[in-house]
Amino acid sequence: MRTGTKIITLDNGYHLWTHTSGHGHIHLLALHGGPGGTPEYWENAAQELKKQGLDVQVTMYDQLGSWYSDTPDLSNPKIAKRVLTYKYFIDELDEVRRKLGLDNFYLIGQSWGGLMVQEYAADPKLQKHLKGAIISSMVSDIDDYTKHLNQIREHALPADDVAYMKKCEKENNYDNARYQKCVDVLNRGWIDRTYPPAIHHLVDINNEDIYHAFQGDNEFVVTGKLKSWHFTKHLKDIHVPTLVTFGQHESMPISAGKKMAKLIPNAKFVSTPHGGHHHMIDNAPVYYKHLADFIRQVENGTFNK
Repeated sequence: MRTGTKIITLDNGYHLWTHTSGHGHIHLLALHGGPGGTPEYWENAAQELKKQGLDVQVTMYDQLGSWYSDTPDLSNPKIAKRVLTYKYFIDELDEVRRKLGLDNFYLIGQSWGGLMVQEYAADPKLQKHLKGAIISSMVSDIDDYTKHLNQIREHALPADDVAYMKKCEKENNYDNARYQKCVDVLNRGWIDRTYPPAIHHLVDINNEDIYHAFQGDNEFVVTGKLKSWHFTKHLKDIHVPTLVTFGQHESMPISAGKKMAKLIPNAKFVSTPHGGHHHMIDNAPVYYKHLADFIRQVENGTFNK
């Protein structure tokens, strides 16, 4: 596959931005978080894997509604009903795969992207295209996440701030300085621990309509469709080699990641020291060593042997 940017026209007429970097016969398709987020943290994935002695061609893309791809009119109820579903984004992922000519490839997803990896890899019609799957910073049951979020803020914030956040959430009153200041404290401790300027823009580029529909106001409250996402019973259907990777200091509980690796038939759990929700940035050498070791072992048939 050629490197650089390629615009894909979907069968539904929308256009998606894709970008491929690196060289080699091993292909990795990288999914961003959000939903409604962007994939900047995957920009140097091929370079980081090269540092680990592995030639991998890495492709990332903006999902529908994200920065460089088309944004549908979600104020139209018919469009919103069609687009704001798990099925839409999984179908879109497979169409991207087909139009890029990918088969027998590795799929990695962070956060929301990790949810998509689970959904894709558990589908018998889709998993046949995978050589391996990497679930980065995503639980299989949202209840594990929300329980951990409550523990995080009880630990990180004064009791009156926690009480104030709960009051705001009960009243659906998120847009105030005190509440957002508390969210900023939590973000800096567990989401973007290093705040690298390379992945920041001068304006907010996330699609808030998509994010709010699935997640809610912020990473520490789940009020959207994700609130009822429970996938643990389907982990047994993931039959490809799988790596589950969490940061040691992030919003997703390590205990949940370890449980997932036990329930997936051929999986391994690893964690990144000093890493938050974006541990591919917080501690890139360790994160990408884990990825490179996994891919190398799958390639030579020694994974979990």
